[in-house]
Amino acid sequence: MTRKAEFNAEEWSLVLEGPPTAGMIVITAQKGGTIRESISMAKTYTEAREEYAGTELLDEVLAARPELDPNRYRSPEEAHDQGLQRIRDAVALLEVKAAPEEVEGYKRFTLEVAERAAEAHKEGGFLGIGGEEVSEAERAALDELAATLGVERSSE
Repeated sequence: MTRKAEFNAEEWSLVLEGPPTAGMIVITAQKGGTIRESISMAKTYTEAREEYAGTELLDEVLAARPELDPNRYRSPEEAHDQGLQRIRDAVALLEVKAAPEEVEGYKRFTLEVAERAAEAHKEGGFLGIGGEEVSEAERAALDELAATLGVERSSE
């Protein structure tokens, strides 16, 4: 099994950055709800500790506090494009250093963080009535993330 010690500091930072970057890509796809979406991402980490227990790589990823510098990107477009590339880079690194089942778990967890962020805030409607759980822009971002990760979306 793969442990944090097998990565240098820069590599480990890249691995840790993947899931919250996926969430940020979805959050910036549609305006509004960033507080709820951010809280949902943090909850996903907490809940995933049970689901992915026993996988050393994910145990260590989940034990780390999800951090992402909100000022890293100057625009939603830059966050989208550079964020997707960072996720690709993290997966490529893991494909070299981690077991295939760990890479698959990381990919599924990364997409799960993004899906939960998208579902945290209804888009449209009035005073919480009506609207849609996941906006078209968020669905498009999730589809793109799933394609980037090479996994299927778990929810619609």
